[in-house]
Amino acid sequence: MDRQTLIARDLLKIRAVFFRPDEPFTWASGIKSPVYCDNRLTLTAPEVRLDVENALAELIREKYPEAEVLMGTSTAGIAHAAITAHILGLPMGYVRSGAKDHGRQNQIEGRLEPGQKVVVVEDLISTGGSVIEVVNVLRGAGAEVLGIVSIFTYGMAKGLKRLAEAEVENTSLTNFDVIARVAAEDGYIPAEDVERLIAFRNDPSDESWISRA
Repeated sequence: MDRQTLIARDLLKIRAVFFRPDEPFTWASGIKSPVYCDNRLTLTAPEVRLDVENALAELIREKYPEAEVLMGTSTAGIAHAAITAHILGLPMGYVRSGAKDHGRQNQIEGRLEPGQKVVVVEDLISTGGSVIEVVNVLRGAGAEVLGIVSIFTYGMAKGLKRLAEAEVENTSLTNFDVIARVAAEDGYIPAEDVERLIAFRNDPSDESWISRA
């Protein structure tokens, strides 16, 4: 089984990615979505967690063998960065969403030296805004950001455009299209729902996919 399919099956099994196209979820932005994602659930599912962390480690070995430090996004990427760094024998840290207002007022936690080669570890990529902020903070501290690795990406046009503009590459263990396919193959959703899901991915602001039921 290829890596994308394995991780897709794992996430579906523990409902870390859960499809409900007939009863859409509402995001904070107001957008209606047929999918709910909570990759934090991988942390409480040891077998799935092992698959995810080993796959992240393998991905980093493949793409970024020169990596010197892993940096997690706050908060969802921290545990994944820590476990993956342990597997690889690398230092890790994380980037806060803002600098602390006390102590040393750090935004980057953990030791990071200027010029060090960093891989950012994220759990989920949607529009890409939060992870690009992390990349910018690390670059501002003098780090060389080699790229981003993540568990899951929607592959939304807005996210892809933002990443390209920031000149940083994300590689995910699996993606929306693979999970939609596997969900249909394994009976989580009817096969006819895949088209609706892809329509949502292509343009989240267009809710016409809802009425296709």
